[in-house]
Amino acid sequence: MTTRIAVIGVGSIATQHLISYQKNPQAELVAVCDIDQTRAKAQADKFGVPKATDVVDEILSDPGIDAVSICVPNFLHAKFAEAALRAGKDVLVEKPMSVNVAEAEALVQATKETGQALQIGYVRRFAPNALVTKRFLDEGEFGDIYAARATIIRAAGNPGGWFGDVAVSGGGPLIDLGVHIIDLCWYLMGMPAPVSVSGATFSPLGARDNIKHLTRYRAASETRVNNVEDYATAQIRFENGAVLDVDTSYSLHARNSTSVKIHGDKGGAEIEPELLMITERHDTLVHIQPQIDSLGFDFTVGFANQIDHFLQICRREIPADATAEHGLEMARMLTAIYESARNGSEVTIAR
Repeated sequence: MTTRIAVIGVGSIATQHLISYQKNPQAELVAVCDIDQTRAKAQADKFGVPKATDVVDEILSDPGIDAVSICVPNFLHAKFAEAALRAGKDVLVEKPMSVNVAEAEALVQATKETGQALQIGYVRRFAPNALVTKRFLDEGEFGDIYAARATIIRAAGNPGGWFGDVAVSGGGPLIDLGVHIIDLCWYLMGMPAPVSVSGATFSPLGARDNIKHLTRYRAASETRVNNVEDYATAQIRFENGAVLDVDTSYSLHARNSTSVKIHGDKGGAEIEPELLMITERHDTLVHIQPQIDSLGFDFTVGFANQIDHFLQICRREIPADATAEHGLEMARMLTAIYESARNGSEVTIAR
């Protein structure tokens, strides 16, 4: 039996959801919803979806819909996710799950009260380089992970649109890009409880719309408000003594780069930009490079894997693995980083 799917919000990232559902034989796309009815109709026509609407309640009240992908701007993620859960739908919600801790706590409660499944769109967990690394970690190849470093740097990569409006996005590159690499490292580290954060944010460069001759990703919305940070950096400490260092930017005088590294007492791995494992054998340092189709982050395969995983969750074949509880821990970390940046001091994460 196929799972009947609706996609709520059909902006840029929703296209990847639609493509992956369309290609998966276990999914049936039955509806799309967007505040822009014309855009909803265009996407429905493109992907052969029978229903297009601009009314979310039409989706949530429809008994012919089993599950939803929520791809709206960040400030609506938690609101729509909770409404969908309470309407009896399983939910795949794009990251970040929420823009504050209170919303995240409400979603944890909603999953418990409804028994519906919620999966967060942490697509980097499902790319082959991460899946291979996780298998090696689970087999104890790297020992105990005590440190990780993660970076996503864009020199002039502010998407504009609602991404630059803190009231809608909840923040800048930290909550947009940083959430991916923080989650990936935290997941590979074994998801220890975060206990404190020291962070800083900077905004001297702005959206850098003056930069010419450079193709870059743009948000679907045309608004050009920009009151989010350009650059964020932080160290997160965990209850087991491990640390995670993070750097992320929309605008920085630097080369574009992505780097994700984990370090254990038996070995370590560079997951980005290309998977490489580092260990020692017989008093000799050894580099191991797995032979897989893509050593870097394969966006298309990662999305296909994520959608397949979600559909298995909907069929109750497996439990959700990027749960509301994981989203709550992320909300705690992100909130603490922004608070530390405002206060100029370390912040203890309260529970």
